[in-house]
Amino acid sequence: MTAIKICGLTTFDTLDAALDAGADFVGFVMVKASPRYAGPGLASRLVDRARGRAKTVLLFADMVGPEMDVLVHDLQPDMVQLHGRETPLQVSNARTDYEIPVIKAVGVSGAKDLVGPETMEAAADHLLLDAKAPKGAAYSGGHGVAFDWTLLADRAFRHPWFLAGGLTPDNVAEALRITGAPMVDVSSGVESAPGVKDADRIAAFIQNARRT
Repeated sequence: MTAIKICGLTTFDTLDAALDAGADFVGFVMVKASPRYAGPGLASRLVDRARGRAKTVLLFADMVGPEMDVLVHDLQPDMVQLHGRETPLQVSNARTDYEIPVIKAVGVSGAKDLVGPETMEAAADHLLLDAKAPKGAAYSGGHGVAFDWTLLADRAFRHPWFLAGGLTPDNVAEALRITGAPMVDVSSGVESAPGVKDADRIAAFIQNARRT
């Protein structure tokens, strides 16, 4: 069965919608430039509310260092997602330091981006293959852009991986059919406006992903 991550949650109502619909992972963005930024106080309450019902994930981008250390220590998520320009060494160090699984996002715009991912894959517990952000974007994910899914047809990876980027309730079944992804991640595709999650779209996304 496909595992599903709903990312960028910022309200209790939409978190409950994701949990009630059966999300396996719920993500909270700690990137201040993102319209989905939760902030430490809200993220702490959301993590506590979800604990034990789904895996909780804190998303960071280019914040490796003391500030990230404090947030991970204080909020105690189940997993960390690194969605910036982190190096394999930084990813590996995060796994060692935090002693929880680390997801590493990899931007994809063409076949060249899938050449030689072994070093990053060895450093992370899971890769998250996402469309590259538009040029000049203030943050690295959640832009509702898809890449060519056929690039992943019959592609094997060392660990279970996430497909992300431009997924919606309407296309997730087709994306899974083409890629065979064991896990999917959605953010903007279940929103009514940037940063505003829609409970009905969350439920529809999970239902349609489960049908494949």
